[in-house]
Amino acid sequence: MPETHASSACIAFTGGGTGGHIYPGLAVIEAMRAIGFAGRVIWIGSEKELDRKIVEAHGVEYFSIPSGKFRREISLRNVTDISRIISGYFRAKSILNDAKPSLLFSKGGYVSVPPCRAAAKLGIPIITHESDASPGLATRLNSAKASTILTSWEETAAYFSPQLRNKVLRSGNPVRPSLFDGDKARGLERLGFGADKPVLFVLGGSQGAREVNEIVLGALPLLVPHLQIVHQTGAANFDEISARIPNDELVRASYRPLPYLGAEIADIYAASDIVAGRAGASTLWEAASLGKPMVLIPLSGPGTRGDQVENAALAAKAGAAVVLQGSDCTPGSFAGAVKNALSPRNIKAAERACAALTKISSSALLDANHACAEDAAIPSAEFIARLVLKRLEVRAEEAR
Repeated sequence: MPETHASSACIAFTGGGTGGHIYPGLAVIEAMRAIGFAGRVIWIGSEKELDRKIVEAHGVEYFSIPSGKFRREISLRNVTDISRIISGYFRAKSILNDAKPSLLFSKGGYVSVPPCRAAAKLGIPIITHESDASPGLATRLNSAKASTILTSWEETAAYFSPQLRNKVLRSGNPVRPSLFDGDKARGLERLGFGADKPVLFVLGGSQGAREVNEIVLGALPLLVPHLQIVHQTGAANFDEISARIPNDELVRASYRPLPYLGAEIADIYAASDIVAGRAGASTLWEAASLGKPMVLIPLSGPGTRGDQVENAALAAKAGAAVVLQGSDCTPGSFAGAVKNALSPRNIKAAERACAALTKISSSALLDANHACAEDAAIPSAEFIARLVLKRLEVRAEEAR
């Protein structure tokens, strides 16, 4: 494929509400820039200040719109949110009219629906991506207007109507290329750990996860004789967790709770031998892309749509993870699963499974005008970046 793209081109991204609806999109932008795209990139997102800070920290222009949540249940908030959704649509339409992007890439979340509707009205092609095993409501709504529906999992295609399945393409879930630049020695030094014991990296998501935190605290006496633990607790839970660390010299030497992780996460991943935590798409695909075996504790029960349970089941089916859920998830079973996963035989098997899961065939990018030397396996972020830029070139040719 040609590595030069019109500097005057513009691509719009949309998504937000959680990191899972932002970081994969930023990974695509990072990969596009690495390939050589020098055009304008804008992001249409929510009015949450955290969303803005995350996106702008990556050098991307951010435009906020009013947004409302799509609730299936009866709620008075549905009435007020309808007006916000309508306002969001007109604001998004104005932004797109001014920026005139050649394409809109949607990463999902309820904030993405008004921009997708506005783009469809303006004749702007839409690519939408679903990270989870089953599509959320926003993806279902956006897919009707999309020219391409990207999925992380092959199994996700079955959730779409037969009329839409010809638009579905498995791309995997994009992971920030910078995560591959971590340094093990630097990570161990940051944590004050030695190289003589394996490292368990526990992730509870940006907000932390109380169930995961409790399991880890209970398992500490069973784990620290054998390995070192770095635990991202979530800022809201950090003080409580720190106060509850057992007053044991070995535990305190081998356990590092951290409230939040920024760019240093790449070094910590590099220093880690196994990853544990929830089964959100971002955590799962980051760990798998880095070849790290996983012990997953998916969020389940009332108030969830079961996406983490589905994600975890597919990761386990692929051989990349062990899943603990419900009554099966105790400090003892967690410690046992971690130690078992760290056996040399199981580590090798999980590494092979991770590699098979996360490498995407480039065959979908092949055509007469953009032939590759061979059908290679490439990371998801690069695959999607090349697909987006290919569509950009086609649209430019059609406009001539």
